Amino acid sequence: MARWAVGDIQGCCDEFEQLLSRIRFSSERDRLWLVGDLVNRGPRSLAVLRLVRSLGEAAVTVLGNHDLHLLAVALAGSKPRSNDTLDELLAAPDRDQLLEWLLQRPLAHYDGAHRELLLHAGVVPQWSVAQTLQLADEVQQALRRDPRALLSRMYGDRPERWHETLAGEDRLRFTINVLTRLRFCTPDGRIDCRHKGKPDSAPAPWLPWFRAPGRASRAVRIVFGHWSALGFLHEHGLLGLDTGCVWGGTLTAVNLDDPQATPISVASRQPRTISD
Repeated sequence: MARWAVGDIQGCCDEFEQLLSRIRFSSERDRLWLVGDLVNRGPRSLAVLRLVRSLGEAAVTVLGNHDLHLLAVALAGSKPRSNDTLDELLAAPDRDQLLEWLLQRPLAHYDGAHRELLLHAGVVPQWSVAQTLQLADEVQQALRRDPRALLSRMYGDRPERWHETLAGEDRLRFTINVLTRLRFCTPDGRIDCRHKGKPDSAPAPWLPWFRAPGRASRAVRIVFGHWSALGFLHEHGLLGLDTGCVWGGTLTAVNLDDPQATPISVASRQPRTISD
C-alpha cells in the first residue's frame, strides 16, 4: 500500500487520470490525499468530482476555496464569477448527489499515526493541531446544519486577526479564510488573503504562514496546496503541492510514505497563464 498526496486539480481531469496512471494508483490497495480545490477554472470539474467520489474511502479530500465557491453558487445563490467553469457540473443529472458528497468533506484531516495534517491553505501561528481540527469541525458542523446560512455569509476579509474570543459568524469566517485562503500572516495572527505572490514578495511584517516564528503546529507535517506562486515545497514538516496545473504548470503527486520521495508530475494541458 502507498499513500499519495496530490496537488490542486481544479477541474483538470485529463491530467489527474494521467497522474493516477503514472503512480499506478489502485483504489483497492492505495490511498489518496487531495489538498482541495477539486473544481473550477479547469475544463472537467464534473468528471473530477465523479472520479474522486467513486474512489470511496481510498480518497481523502479537504475543502478548498473553489469547492466552497461551488457550494455557495449551487446552494446559496452566490453570483458565479466570469472565469468559473462550473456550468456542466451545475446542470448534471447527478449534481445533487455530488454536492451532498462535497458537503460532507472536512476542512482539515489529521493522521495521528503518521503525524500529518492535510488542509488546503494554511494555519495561523497560534493554532495547534488540536485547535485547528476543532475549528475545522465547527465549520463543518455549521455547513452540514444549514449550508445556505454559512455559505451566504462566509465571504469577506474580516476579522483579520485571530483571537480566542472570536465567536459566531466572525469565528467561522476567520477559520474558513485561514484554512482555504491563507498565504501570508503576521506573528500575532493577522492574515492577508489577497496577496498571491512569491513567498518573498510581501512587505514586512507579512510572512508566509509556515515561516511565522513560534508556529504551534510545527510538530507535525502539514500537507497543503493553494499557492501556485510558491510551487512545490518539500522540507521538514511541510509539503506544498500546488504546482499550477490549471495555469499551465503541472499536477504533482508525492508518496507520503517515502522520506526520499521525489515528486511525480504530469504536464498541464491548459494554456500557460498567470494565476489570478
